[in-house]
Amino acid sequence: MSARHDMIAAIETELRPGAFKDYTLNGLQVEGREDVTRVMSGVTACQALLDEAVAWNADLLLVHHGYFWKNEPVEVTGMKRRRLATLLAHDINLLAYHLPLDAHATLGNNVQLARRLDITPQGCLDGEPGEGLLWHGTLPTMDHTAFARLIESRLGRSPLVINGHSRPLKRVAWCTGGAQDMLPRVAQAGVDAFISGEISERTTHLAREMGVSYFAAGHHATERDGVRALGDWLASRFALEHRFVDIDNPA
Repeated sequence: MSARHDMIAAIETELRPGAFKDYTLNGLQVEGREDVTRVMSGVTACQALLDEAVAWNADLLLVHHGYFWKNEPVEVTGMKRRRLATLLAHDINLLAYHLPLDAHATLGNNVQLARRLDITPQGCLDGEPGEGLLWHGTLPTMDHTAFARLIESRLGRSPLVINGHSRPLKRVAWCTGGAQDMLPRVAQAGVDAFISGEISERTTHLAREMGVSYFAAGHHATERDGVRALGDWLASRFALEHRFVDIDNPA
């Protein structure tokens, strides 16, 4: 059993959320019981994940996508009321980390995705590892079809591929989640491909005209590993029971 405030202090020393200008509140979003034995992690604090936490008798729910986003309606009604009521009724803490968890040099979504896809990181295009969100590196030379098959085999989801050229892939850039608008900056770096989660209508034309192949591998699929790694890290330091729950999401 560990004290909640000790765990939060350890995470925030590691992730340094104060260094990021984010769209949401990083850290404790809903207060529950002080003593923590069981931690459940998941990508998004949806009702299905909350129900899993209740069924497992979790003390703390650790997520990448929590609540209280910029420009979100402030009234507590409907879906928001039901979610908060679930947490409060069962005294479950909700702890969320967004950009700090994308960026972290060893636990973050970006470095975890690189490991899963056999990419060798070489740094970030927008800062130092641990600060930057737009990573770049190399992968074993392969064609578009082979890389798409690798993504599908490792993430369990077939990527949407926009061919910006026909040459083999070697130098790549990536940013998990909804980073399609980083494509122009990626093109300036002269990479062969950009991997992210989402794609917009405009992304197709940008990729083709800028000569960068785009692999949309799924917002959820590209951001599963960071929060799971953080949960394992936390459990190892505080002798906690940790369980990661993957709520299916095709987007």
